Amino acid sequence: MGRELFVVDASVSLAWGLEDESNEYTDAVLDALENGKALVPCIWLLEVSNALLVAERRGRVTQAMVAGFLEYLRSLPIVVEQAEPDRIFGEVLLLAREQGLSVYDAAYLDLALRRGLPLATQDQVLREAARRMGVELFQPAERG
Repeated sequence: MGRELFVVDASVSLAWGLEDESNEYTDAVLDALENGKALVPCIWLLEVSNALLVAERRGRVTQAMVAGFLEYLRSLPIVVEQAEPDRIFGEVLLLAREQGLSVYDAAYLDLALRRGLPLATQDQVLREAARRMGVELFQPAERG
């Protein structure tokens, strides 16, 4: 059987490095990467980096912790999909407008829609938009 493929957003992947944000769902999504692969839009790199910098500035994590976590993320089977400006300025912006999302969140939904993949997110507004658009929400296998 092939590797399970899904889209993961920053709300989930940040929880892997910020202990106070992790929960059973985010841990199970991480476990799913043992036999799977995640896709992310290019905005993920900026979102994750910015959130870690803010956490560092607030004293939640150290520079060393950020560096270690970024190295860990690089080791995971996460593929960053580059986007064409016309797509972002067009379909992604339109999707954000229609679904009441930020353009950042719409980028994850757009990727899941285009690739026909489930979406792993903790963001309730994004989850609701995914349901409205017929995008499956990623449900990892039970942890054992």
